[in-house]
Amino acid sequence: MKNICIILSLTLISGQALFSQKYFTRAGKVTFTSEAPLEKIEAANEKATSVLDAASGKMEFAVLIKAFQFEKALMQEHFNENYMESSTFPKAVFKGQIVNPSAVDFSKDGIYEVKVAGDMTIHGVTKTIEVPGKIRIERGEISASSVFELTVADFNIKIPAVVRENIAKTVAVSIDLNYELLKS
Repeated sequence: MKNICIILSLTLISGQALFSQKYFTRAGKVTFTSEAPLEKIEAANEKATSVLDAASGKMEFAVLIKAFQFEKALMQEHFNENYMESSTFPKAVFKGQIVNPSAVDFSKDGIYEVKVAGDMTIHGVTKTIEVPGKIRIERGEISASSVFELTVADFNIKIPAVVRENIAKTVAVSIDLNYELLKS
């Protein structure tokens, strides 16, 4: 009986240690697509940073606006200078958490459907959003992904009338993160 109590105690302690761990990445991928009647614009950024606290479900995410890469250099220049004003507003930030953290068993392989809610700050404007996501656990490695849309006007991003037909009012955003254990 004493051995069973010791084994049970060790199992609970190791489970709590797993759940109290934080994970991070500095190589998250964010892509966005603007599909308008006259033009499709795509950009990718593979330098997003993120931290995920497995115990609380809290997550933070930041991406430098100037790190988005476009197919055409002129698009990238216009994006940074005219629309996003990346010298004034250098990054986009999300601070939130998994709404349904009990839906994820960080100790068991699987793909877990989640909702993530929090504050997204882009172009100096903060909006509360809630988006769907997936957490994948595979052999102890954790990844997260999400696909959602953002409305350009919600973040006070002005589109000049002359190019209004070239840029969509909403952009599709895709996020892919592969986390590593954050060692203290």
